[in-house]
Amino acid sequence: MSKKSNQTVFTCQGCGYRSPQWLGRCPECGQWDSFAEERTAAAMAAGPKRGIGRGMGSMSVEPVPIDRVDLADRERLSTRIEELDRVLGGGLVAGSLVLIGGDPGIGKSTLMLQALHGMAAQGHKVLYVSGEESVQQLGLRSRRLGATASSLLVVSEIDLDIILELSKKHAPDVLVIDSIQTMYSADLTSAPGSVSQVRESAMRLMLNAKKSGIPTFLVGHVTKEGAIAGPKLLEHMVDTVLYFEGDRNHVFRILRTVKNRFGSTNEIGVFEMRTGGLEQVSNPSAVFLSERPENAAGSVVTASMEGTRPILVELQALASSTQLGTPRRTVLGLDPQRVALLMAVMEKKLGLHLHGHDIFMNVAGGVRINEPAVDLGVLAAIASSFLDKPVADRTLVLGEVGLAGEVRAIGNVETRLSEAQKMGFHRCLAPRGNLKRISSPEGMEVVGVADVEAAMEVLF
Repeated sequence: MSKKSNQTVFTCQGCGYRSPQWLGRCPECGQWDSFAEERTAAAMAAGPKRGIGRGMGSMSVEPVPIDRVDLADRERLSTRIEELDRVLGGGLVAGSLVLIGGDPGIGKSTLMLQALHGMAAQGHKVLYVSGEESVQQLGLRSRRLGATASSLLVVSEIDLDIILELSKKHAPDVLVIDSIQTMYSADLTSAPGSVSQVRESAMRLMLNAKKSGIPTFLVGHVTKEGAIAGPKLLEHMVDTVLYFEGDRNHVFRILRTVKNRFGSTNEIGVFEMRTGGLEQVSNPSAVFLSERPENAAGSVVTASMEGTRPILVELQALASSTQLGTPRRTVLGLDPQRVALLMAVMEKKLGLHLHGHDIFMNVAGGVRINEPAVDLGVLAAIASSFLDKPVADRTLVLGEVGLAGEVRAIGNVETRLSEAQKMGFHRCLAPRGNLKRISSPEGMEVVGVADVEAAMEVLF
């Protein structure tokens, strides 16, 4: 009979679900042919050695009363990249574990090298561990980026035990692991990149960060579905999750916060990819509106709040007649369900028959907007294209639209108006409910509307 120490389990490489036998389809996430066989003997034997479980002979820590916890403020570590510091909540917190995800080639490694160079230039010792590039390749790229500080240490290694020993020996102020999918723990027999290896590597790196106080960046690749490759458990283990968004064919990159235990989850950082690396975009509104056509039907400018920062973006819509029984609805940068809801309101309240038209929506510049405060802008862009009438130049459109066709009040109106005034806008269409609580900036006309019918009368 086989011993329990020699047993194997089958693990789904998509979600981490475990089964004693092979399954064609994962009952947890629904993926087909995603199970891989993994031995568990070494992992079970290694557990007690690291002090996990009941096999500990002595306790190295003791609980303390919460009212006696030392709350001495520790200064955050700046990367000297303001856009990165913003999404981190003001800088790196000691002992934090940060996960940066994005498509291959989007600029994750470039950003990490530039951030480490910024910290090394301040006199901090930093360690960059790459499991995908050799030291020579890292040296060539660092010279191209101008990241050649002497206290920036680089090493090419995938063995987690060796990496942890290097961290203990050199005691860096910041550690970067690029990427977590290439890390390998000898305690497990599965291949690097498997769910077990990714989970085990992240767990041990998290324990190292918490015990040593070394802020650690984990670089993670993203799957075709847009999720971090590996189990979702990885996102729950880390303190901060950042996503690098953008098309490699576009020069702009958006660094968005998905989770942050030490700051806001609504902040974004905007970068421009150039030959010398990533450069910060200090005024995203000017960049996103720089190529906006004048007097073009279907083009409307609105203001979106990304954390504490207002950003003016251009919404583009194209309504094209079709002979197909089912018209197409293609939406980029917005919630497709929200756009479908707004089109239903337009048909019901405005009498615009959109069923015989293909509708295409896009947010210029590759930005993604999720807040309902841009509803009226979406509605105005579709109506403008459908009627073939442009919205007046230098006009901003704001407001949330309800199912009854009412235009609801939104937040941070004064901040949005102030940004619009800086960009030369002199007219704004806003919810009437906001006019009672705001003061219009000098030189800007704010027109309040209560429903979509009134908004269409003002615009067209």
